[in-house]
Amino acid sequence: MQTSPSPSDLVDGLPRLRVPLPGPRAQELLRAQARESAPMGPKPSSNVVPTLVMAAGRGASVLDVDGNQFVDLAAGFGALLLGHSHEAVVAAVAAQSQRLLQALGDVYPSDVKLQLMTELNGLYPHESRCILAQSGSDAVAAALKTAALATRRPGVLAFQGAYHGLGYGPLALCGLRSSYREPFAAQLNPHVTFLPYPGNLDELVQTVAAARKALSGAEIGALVLEPVLGRGGVITPPLGFLAELRALCNQHGTLLIADEIWTGLGRAGAWLSSLSECVPDLICLGKGLGGGLPISAVIGDAEVLSHWQQAGEVVHTSTFAGAPLACAAALATLQTLRRDALVEHAAARGLEFRQQLSRALDPYGVEVRGRGWMLGLEANNASPAFGGALQRELLTRGYITSTGGGGRDVLVLTPPLIIADEQLQGFLQELTAAVATLRAR
Repeated sequence: MQTSPSPSDLVDGLPRLRVPLPGPRAQELLRAQARESAPMGPKPSSNVVPTLVMAAGRGASVLDVDGNQFVDLAAGFGALLLGHSHEAVVAAVAAQSQRLLQALGDVYPSDVKLQLMTELNGLYPHESRCILAQSGSDAVAAALKTAALATRRPGVLAFQGAYHGLGYGPLALCGLRSSYREPFAAQLNPHVTFLPYPGNLDELVQTVAAARKALSGAEIGALVLEPVLGRGGVITPPLGFLAELRALCNQHGTLLIADEIWTGLGRAGAWLSSLSECVPDLICLGKGLGGGLPISAVIGDAEVLSHWQQAGEVVHTSTFAGAPLACAAALATLQTLRRDALVEHAAARGLEFRQQLSRALDPYGVEVRGRGWMLGLEANNASPAFGGALQRELLTRGYITSTGGGGRDVLVLTPPLIIADEQLQGFLQELTAAVATLRAR
C-alpha cells in the first residue's frame, strides 16, 4: 500500500512540482472516484482544470498524493481562515476527542456547545440567540424558517448572482445559475423575487427602487443578502447598500438576513461585514467558523428568534448540529482570530495586497476588487472563460485558486488569513506572468 505524503514532507512555503498534473497516483484515485461517486456537473471537456488529489497541508501549503507542493489561495472555498491543520484547531480537536465525541443535541447538550453559543452571541450588538447547524446551507434554511415563523409571510427577496447553498430552502434563492434550480423548481418556494446586485451607485438606485416595489406587495417576509457577493464574482456594493435595504425592511416589517457565511469572521476584513452599515435581524455564519470542520450558525435578535417557541413543537436541529468536535474547533478558531488580531490584519494586509495586484494587473486590463482576503480578478474584454483559464494556468505553476461568476469568468482568491508574505509575493510574480501568457494567446 502506497504511503501518502504528510505535513512533515513540506519543504518550505513555495510551490514544488515533481510530476505533471494530474500525477499517476492522482489519476488512479480519480478513476476510482469516477467509479464510486455519482457524476455531477456538466460532462467532462478539454477545459476541465488539471486535477489533483490533496493529501496533506499546513498553513497555506498543500501536498498532493504525488508529492507535488502547492500554495493554496482557495483555502477550502474560504473556509480555512487559519490555514490547513492549524496547531490551535488540531490541539482543540485532539483534546475534545479524548473527552466527548457526541452529546444528545439540545436534550443533553455538551459543555463545549454552550461555550460556543455564548461566544457567537457576543458578536451580535444586541441581545442575541443562536441556532447551531452543520453547513452554510443549513444555516440559511434555519434563517428562512425563522422569518416564516416571525412574519407569517412566504415571500423572499434575493439577488441575481447570489449563492446561499443547495438545500431546498436556500436553493430557491440561488441566483448564480438557473441550472441549479431548474430540475427541482416544482419543489421550491415559488415566492422568490430576484433583485440586481449593485456594483456601483447607479445600480444601487435601481436595486433600491426594485426592492421598494417588491416590498410594497406585503408578501415578503425576508430579504437575504451577502455583504459582498461571493460566488457571484466578488462584487463589492457601494456604501449605503445595506443601510438602504435595512430602512426598507423596517418600513415593511421584513426581516433582513445577512449571509456572512463567506464574508464573516475576518474573511472580508471584519468580524461581521454587515455591521458597518446596519444590524441585520439574523446573521448566518459557516465556512471558516469550524477551522476546517463542518459547523454553522444563525445569530440574531433575541425577540425575532423567540418565535421558534410555538404552541406545538417546532425545531430546526439534527443529530450532529453542534457536535462537540466541531464546537471545539470553532472555539479554537474564534480564540485564535481574537488573540492574534487576524481580523484586523486581514483588513490591512488584504487592502495592501489588492493594491499590489491592481498595480501589477492594470496594464493587462484586469480589474481587482473585494475586501480583506476575499478578492476577485476579472479581465476586461476577455473571453467569459478567462477565470477558468487563469485558474488552470496558475495550477501548473503551483498555485491553487477558485473561480466565481455565472460563467466562472472571475478568478477568486481566498487565502488563509495567516498566509506568509513570501508566498504572496511569489504568487504575485507568477500571476502576472500567467496573465501575460493568456493575453498573448
